Amino acid sequence: MALFTFLVEDNRTIRDNLIPALDDLVGARVVGFAESEADAIAWLASHAGEWQLLIVDLFLKQGSGLGVLRACRLREPLQRAVVLSNYISADIRARCLALGADAVFDKSKELDAFFDYCNEASRREP
Repeated sequence: MALFTFLVEDNRTIRDNLIPALDDLVGARVVGFAESEADAIAWLASHAGEWQLLIVDLFLKQGSGLGVLRACRLREPLQRAVVLSNYISADIRARCLALGADAVFDKSKELDAFFDYCNEASRREP
């Protein structure tokens, strides 16, 4: 069964590479994406029950992934929000988790762990 995924990433090259990788390695179906905090929040509000995995970058064209995390704190128990960013430090990781992220991954060092997490999420029963 597909893992319905919403991606918040403003870098087109990263999106163009991540979307097929999620499909191939996880069986994820990306149901939409946003490049800004406001667009992500609007999509999540209007599609509340239509996603299982939210992938958020921290630095966006407008706004921040932290605002997206804050906006989706009240989500269904099986909906997971993860941060995938190049700007992960111990402080940022702690802040993301405090805002409700289920996991935080560094794009440059933790892609294997990120895909492992996504595979685990795809095996959860709805």
